[in-house]
Amino acid sequence: MKNIYFALFLITILFISTKNFAKDNKNENTRESIVSYFSGTISFNNNNTEKAYEYLKKIESNHINYNIKYIHTLVLLKKFKQAFVFSKSLQKKDNSFFEADLLLGLDSFLKEDYNKAQKYFERLNNPSEHNTTYENLLENVLLSWTYAAQNNKEKSSYYYNKINNQYYAIKKIQNSFLQCYLDNPKAEDSFQALVNDKDYVFSRYNFFLGNYFLHKNEDQKAKEIIHRGSKSYNSNVLLKQTEKFILDKDFKKITNFFNCKNAKENMAEIFYVLANLSSSQNEYQISNFYLNISLFLNNKFTPNKALLAENFFYQKRYDASKKIFKSIKSIGSVYSWYATKSIASIISKIENIDSSVSILEKEFNQLTNPTFQNYYEMANFYNDNKYYEKAVEYYSFALEKIDKDNSLISNILYRRGTCYERLNNWSKGEIDLEKSLEIKPNQPFVLNYLAYTWIEKKININVALEMLTLAAELEKDSGYILDSLGWAHYANKDYINAEYFLRQAVELMPTESVINDHYADALWNLNKHIQARYFWKQILDLKDIDEDLKENVSKKLIFGLKN
Repeated sequence: MKNIYFALFLITILFISTKNFAKDNKNENTRESIVSYFSGTISFNNNNTEKAYEYLKKIESNHINYNIKYIHTLVLLKKFKQAFVFSKSLQKKDNSFFEADLLLGLDSFLKEDYNKAQKYFERLNNPSEHNTTYENLLENVLLSWTYAAQNNKEKSSYYYNKINNQYYAIKKIQNSFLQCYLDNPKAEDSFQALVNDKDYVFSRYNFFLGNYFLHKNEDQKAKEIIHRGSKSYNSNVLLKQTEKFILDKDFKKITNFFNCKNAKENMAEIFYVLANLSSSQNEYQISNFYLNISLFLNNKFTPNKALLAENFFYQKRYDASKKIFKSIKSIGSVYSWYATKSIASIISKIENIDSSVSILEKEFNQLTNPTFQNYYEMANFYNDNKYYEKAVEYYSFALEKIDKDNSLISNILYRRGTCYERLNNWSKGEIDLEKSLEIKPNQPFVLNYLAYTWIEKKININVALEMLTLAAELEKDSGYILDSLGWAHYANKDYINAEYFLRQAVELMPTESVINDHYADALWNLNKHIQARYFWKQILDLKDIDEDLKENVSKKLIFGLKN
């Protein structure tokens, strides 16, 4: 398919090459330029940035798509000097666009040429089909910092207020950093309002409030805010590592990461936020573009590299991801454990499960005093890789170590209960699942697991139906829960309601074989035999279907359902 695509594209581009490539440079319409441009684009789109660079650097072009892609490639490869030079060469040709203006504005800002920086940043809002997602926001954020760096509070405030309220979260973060940078007495209140916001989760900003206190030599306040944040958000690696630094009285490591009195470090955090937002939307190339700018502005904040490693993992650039995870192990013991877990996940993808388990076990055995979190995460790793006996063992260790008021207890019981069930030890599994619901009654997935297992065992059907009705109200778009609810009605021989909920489940998860099988069974019992056989036949075309289910479905296709 790639060869066909290449041939079709090449034929097309040869016809239009004069229009697109040959306006200012005689070499642009050569075969070599066309092939290099196309090969560079393909490499870029396949996340092979190094190869894209090798192709694109051979071309001299004023074509805007080439210019944008080349600048992105240079930033993704951290070749900022080259990116600045290339952007300046475009300015001489009056070839202005978002990426070039952004880089030239940052270059001018770093050189403290604020008048030039303002000129470039003011152009970020110019409408263009090539603009990326956040221009309106960036124009006002960067201009606000440009004036703040000149101690022009009035102008800085003016551009801050121009930030659209649709960027509520970023605006609130920007406000806290500006208050701190400008020595406003309300800076602490602004940070406190940020971390205590009830509409958004600003867990990360407990670190910045603790950092603020440490820079003011208020160590006890820093200790309290970081401990509270780490306890509330126990999966936040940055907060857990910071707490470890505080316990070890290694305050310099925390203050070295970030200082709100440094304008470029404040700007770096805004770019990190944009990178995080892009990553959450699966826009990994854009995320890495903003993230590399963030790391360029503040290369001391090494924990931020974790996002780059995660992006590479999702892009299936496993070697690059592994390399970065190895580099962040040196930050501290918490990051070392986190990085090893991540590397083990990569090994399971590119080698085998046994090798990844061996790596993680070796690292775990080197921990001098494992916490409940270490046991819990190790158990999760075993669970994810179907080492259920080891998972049960480590969940039990976690429960022995954990504080009795910790909110994770119910989750650990749920996970251990599922492992017991998979080990055919339902008596213990049922106890754990029921205990989990005693602690937190309205957990939709715990309700689902317990109720569905009862249905499969043909016990407590009516209670299970009530539980699943509640679970479906709590988690309206879960195909698994709707499947369980439909199956509960099926067990009660209410095939009309069964078909209703199972149809919704199939619509949400059309490639899930068991859900399709349940739906077909309901259709059969409503005398819709043709439709039922259609779905059974569809199941056999799905990938990775369980062999027992495959055999059972094959029989249903021939004989239908027998009571």
